[in-house]
Amino acid sequence: MTKKIKIEFAPGAFDNFDGTQEELDELITEITRMVESGELVENSRTINMDDPDDEDIEAISHMIAAELNAAQKKLQ
Repeated sequence: MTKKIKIEFAPGAFDNFDGTQEELDELITEITRMVESGELVENSRTINMDDPDDEDIEAISHMIAAELNAAQKKLQ
């Protein structure tokens, strides 16, 4: 028996999304499909925090910016 993964998006997770509601709905549907099929895990990769390449640095920068944005919203 395979355990079904519950997908939850944090409040504000898509605050920086620049698109229509329909596009956001499609994105959420696609993310959900990829998680349920295992495709998301199969195509993921580890970020090397000790020796990051340019792609790692871009991903880290994006995550930090998102966290700062969320923290600022909590202060308001």
